[in-house]
Amino acid sequence: MKIGILKEIEKSEKRVSISPRIAKQLIEKGFQILVENGAGDSSKFKNSYYEKVGATIEKRGAVYKNSDVLVKINPFDEDGLKLIEKHHILICQLFHKSHPEIVKQIAEKAATIFSMDALPRISRAQDMDVLSSQSNLAGYKAVIKGAYEMTKIFPLMMTAAGTITPSRVLIYGVGVAGLQAIATAKRLGAIVEATDIRMETKEQAESLGARFISVENEDEESEGGYAKAASAEYARKQKEAVNNSLFKADLVITTAMVPGRKSPILITEDQVEHMKNGAVIIDLAAAQGGNCEISKMNKTVVKNGIKIIGTTIAPESVSTNASDLYAKNMFNFIMYLTENNEFKWDLEDKITDETLIVKDGIIRKT
Repeated sequence: MKIGILKEIEKSEKRVSISPRIAKQLIEKGFQILVENGAGDSSKFKNSYYEKVGATIEKRGAVYKNSDVLVKINPFDEDGLKLIEKHHILICQLFHKSHPEIVKQIAEKAATIFSMDALPRISRAQDMDVLSSQSNLAGYKAVIKGAYEMTKIFPLMMTAAGTITPSRVLIYGVGVAGLQAIATAKRLGAIVEATDIRMETKEQAESLGARFISVENEDEESEGGYAKAASAEYARKQKEAVNNSLFKADLVITTAMVPGRKSPILITEDQVEHMKNGAVIIDLAAAQGGNCEISKMNKTVVKNGIKIIGTTIAPESVSTNASDLYAKNMFNFIMYLTENNEFKWDLEDKITDETLIVKDGIIRKT
């Protein structure tokens, strides 16, 4: 079976779906690897690195034409969709609920696609979970980015000229990204607080040294390991409970997203007006509308002395590590789905069933 590694065309996307290290492992398992010319350049993986492990470098059209399986990170673009053929098996983060038009076009081609972001949150799928591996890096990078943008240092510092008090960090959302952000900010010496709709995250946040801001909620629970949309009443209570910490924070990191839906607004424009001068907000949910009401994707908005940086949970700025982790997830996923280099098509299996969005032109998930 021939696996084609495609280059991501988005200018902001620096990752590649399969690193040379993982390409070598796939080749050792009997797969042939075709790599689009320059696919790994932005992740600092030269063509020669792939060739050294036995992969073949091809132009874009040749990768599409000669591959049985096509792998990438983001959904297929218009030009790529034109090159898809009936025999192709596609694997990427499709986010199918947000891209029904792409699902339709793939179905019209009678092709097949698996969506990595649709993996169920179960123990045997953990080593394939790209959302977790990428969010982990995003949480770390958000703190580093915030530290760079702030005009204060994180730790308590005793100097001959006086004592510098530690910075205060507030984190909305205690998922994988939020937990890593807590751990990183604590290691840097900050006072960290966190809040989440899921009360089961309280113990996790506190175990890493954060003070958890509890909000009375009887009906708010997670769905399959992911946060669900909060009720209006809960949103009101959370706003009241968090305001005191928000207005004191030097750095705020928001990570709250609901699969297939617009990001919940956790910080309103009015709240921003009351924050301390010089504070920084890193909004990791900006790609889905943002947790801060005035966030803009890939832009820095300054409001009343507050800097709001809209970015994503995808850690493109650490693309070398991010690519290698994504690639390992992809390797585990491919090995799980195949036997003797052929797909098993066990539709009764939970992992296969939930990630297989279109099979031979038939749309299975909407």
